[in-house]
Parts: sequence; C-alpha cells; structure tokens
Amino acid sequence: MANRKQRTREHIIADLSANYVEHLILINGCSVERVEKDYGYDLIMFTYNDLGEIENGHIYLQLKATDNIHRVNHQRVTFPVSTKDLNLWRNELLPVFFILYDAVAKQAYWLYIQAYLEKSQVPDGLKQKPLTLQIPMTNLLTIDTIQKFREYKTTLLTQLSGKARYYV
Repeated sequence: MANRKQRTREHIIADLSANYVEHLILINGCSVERVEKDYGYDLIMFTYNDLGEIENGHIYLQLKATDNIHRVNHQRVTFPVSTKDLNLWRNELLPVFFILYDAVAKQAYWLYIQAYLEKSQVPDGLKQKPLTLQIPMTNLLTIDTIQKFREYKTTLLTQLSGKARYYV
C-alpha cells in the first residue's frame, strides 16, 4: 500500500485550539469565522449588542497550540512569533489577539498584540528572527475574556469616532 498523508499531532492540537476558542466565543453570543487562507489571522470574531444586532468592527485572533508550553518563573508563558506577523499585527487598526493553547492543560493564554508592542516598546519594522512573546499567566482565556475583547474593540472604535476622513 502506498504511503498516505498523515494527520499529525500538530494538526490535532491546532484544531483543538480553534475549537476551544470558538466555543468560548459562541457561548458569549458572538460569532466567529475561520480564515481559510492564513496570512496572519486564524479567526475573525464578530460581536453583537444586547438586542442581538451586529456591532461595527471585528476582532482578529491568531492561534498557536503546543504540547510543550514554556513557563518562566510561574509568571508567564513564552512563544516565538515571526516578525513579519508582528509587523502586520502592529499596523492593524482593529484589535489583534494572540492566543496560545496549552494542549496538555487544555487551557489558553492571550495577549492583546498592539497594546503589548506599544507597552514593550518593540520597534516598528522588525527584520530580525522571531521575537518571543511574553504572556502573563494571569491572561488565561475564559468566558469573561471574550467580553473583555469586545470592550477593547468598542473602546478603540470610540476613540476613532469622527476622526476618519472618507474621500471620493
């Protein structure tokens, strides 16, 4: 019999991470779309008001999954990411969240990328090898976190309200 393509552990935990995040989004009354062609985003989250009406804007999510999460001093987890991705995310107007799924513990950690890059003073236009993100272990992805993501988006859109100029 000829060799066939295999479903690897990496494929399995990538799907588990998407399932984990999608579940939290859906039970919060939001919706989520998987990005078919991944150029830096895996999921796009849409939010709704109390009447179920869709809200402006959306939230980008980049997922990573691992069986070997790297913890530092029981305070943070780390994960290397491409500087090409970081440069894309930094210049995104809407919020981008990096989510690292720990397949062994069946939990995930999150990082608001634009805020992290600003606070960490990571220079723009990086061209070096991967940069290691430092994610506080207190940033555990939970049901409440999804509402926090919505609040970050709403705050950002409020700050931008009336500042955009549309030209024809």
